Amino acid sequence: MTRKILTLFFFILFLTGYSQTVPLSNNAEVSIITIGTASPSYALYGHTGIRFTDISTNLDVVFNYGAFDFDTPNFMLRFVKGDLQYFVTSNTYADFEYSYRYENRSIYEQKLDLPIDKIRTLYTEINNSLTSDERFYTYKFIDKNCTTMVIDKVNEALGKKVIDFQKPQEKTYRSVLFPYANEQFFQQLGINIIFGTKVDQEASKLFLPLDLMQELKTITYNGKPLVKETTTVFEAQKENSGFNFFDSIYLLIVVLGIIVVLNNQKVISIYFIVLGLLGLFFSLIGLYSFHEEVLWNYNVLLFNPFYLVFLYFHNRNNIIKAKRVKWLILLMLVIYVIVVLNKVYFISVLPIIIANFILLLRIRIQSTN
Repeated sequence: MTRKILTLFFFILFLTGYSQTVPLSNNAEVSIITIGTASPSYALYGHTGIRFTDISTNLDVVFNYGAFDFDTPNFMLRFVKGDLQYFVTSNTYADFEYSYRYENRSIYEQKLDLPIDKIRTLYTEINNSLTSDERFYTYKFIDKNCTTMVIDKVNEALGKKVIDFQKPQEKTYRSVLFPYANEQFFQQLGINIIFGTKVDQEASKLFLPLDLMQELKTITYNGKPLVKETTTVFEAQKENSGFNFFDSIYLLIVVLGIIVVLNNQKVISIYFIVLGLLGLFFSLIGLYSFHEEVLWNYNVLLFNPFYLVFLYFHNRNNIIKAKRVKWLILLMLVIYVIVVLNKVYFISVLPIIIANFILLLRIRIQSTN
């Protein structure tokens, strides 16, 4: 409870922030701050901030582009829809560092080798945005987040696209994201089944904090490395939680195995209802949400709304229509296997695919007896 209260306290500090109007001296410096990953979903991919220091004016401030207001009307609906407004905040570096140390998240700092006029331009632009409409932006998971906003601001101040991938990318967004949840099977599974075709595109956008940190090491500006100094401020101590059966594919296999072995009509019906409702949710959210990542979600071929239609006809003993819908579902299931066969999460959904095939074929056999 104490940990939650302190975390909330630091979050409120970030929201309040402050704006500095004192001009930067020639001693001012700018750094990209990268925060490591953590288990909670909000911390799964890390965080990026931008720090300005000036020993002549005692300035030491960090700007963050990842804040949002829980009191926003219809907060959850707007979050799901994708039009929730995020905004930039500022805070003292001391508070910033302490909060992430307390959360046991690694902190890395990369000082940029920029002319003082560029540092002043960058600082003025970000600082002025705290009190203007530019403070707000519509969050997009890949295209507009705390990392891309920092990249865009730096590139704008430099007058050209200095920070970007330095070599062609061969991975998809899905492949890039997948390892971040390797130790949390169900979170990893949930992320992959709610994402659609966009994350299967080539990862051409630099959007993750740790990728930005690595890329900055190879970037040059005015003929010299952009980063002049890299510091590990804090290295988090990983907690060795060990194997967790209840957050693994083995639990999924056991649960599905029980459903298949029991062969109980009520249990199977509940299972199909869950699949159908998930498929209906994926279909509707694709129509409702502005998040491009959830559009055209082919996982509805596995979590299929037609299971609900099948159950309707099957429970009304309309065997002819039930068979037609069942064969349609089986056809969709075959198509799904072809689509996801080369996807990084294929093994994760394989137990569901196998269970669905067995249950559907078994129902066919029982219907003909």
